[in-house]
Amino acid sequence: MNIEPLKKLYKGFYIPAPTGNNAFSFEIRLNKRIYVAPLVEGTPADLRPGSRIAFSEVEDGVEKNDVGLEKFIYYRHKNTDVFIFDNHNHAFFFWMAAYLQNELQPGAKLIHVDMHSDMYSPSAPFALSLRRDFTLEEVFNYTQRILTVSSFIKPALQMGFFSDVEIIDSTLSFENMIPERYVLDIDMDIFTKEMDYIGYDVKMDKIRAYIARAEFITIATSPFFMNQEKAIQLVQKFFEHSRIQSDI
Repeated sequence: MNIEPLKKLYKGFYIPAPTGNNAFSFEIRLNKRIYVAPLVEGTPADLRPGSRIAFSEVEDGVEKNDVGLEKFIYYRHKNTDVFIFDNHNHAFFFWMAAYLQNELQPGAKLIHVDMHSDMYSPSAPFALSLRRDFTLEEVFNYTQRILTVSSFIKPALQMGFFSDVEIIDSTLSFENMIPERYVLDIDMDIFTKEMDYIGYDVKMDKIRAYIARAEFITIATSPFFMNQEKAIQLVQKFFEHSRIQSDI
């Protein structure tokens, strides 16, 4: 995949207005801007925690300001495109960017491995459809200004980009058969303490199996819910021994 046009947009910038992810608790926060890291080509070994606030929210009266990644990573893993970033709404942009380059075709199922469903409706619908041309810039603006970490899936479903979404968030769902054709979307908060009731090996082995057969992969390190150093270490483990496991 040619990521040069993507790098021109993801070159490292702040969002100072109460839009997208920066709208959460904006009026009562002291911190008024969040950072979106630049995109580079690399491997999971190149992932580093950043030093700038990527997500800001007030929870139970306490302001939380969480750093994200130093850089977003594009990684070509065994002929599969992988994008690794912090806040989950960026997945929408990378799906559409791949579509615009004919690297990802509509109609696959979305496998969404996440502590949360992320099935909220965005504040405004994506006005474009697969039936007419749209630009990378339009997708970029929509991703940054409208979408949040919990509202990026519905627009893709509504435009017919995915045939369906399968949410993997429980012991039972981790036992589901791997479909024939799918895009894999992972939120690293599946490894939070709240999700420890699902065995570590169960999660790790199944995610590796998903990785081995996915058409396209997006991974969010989820700074509001995950320590970024821990998230990075886990992402790196995904790719140490990823393989096809037809019996999982």
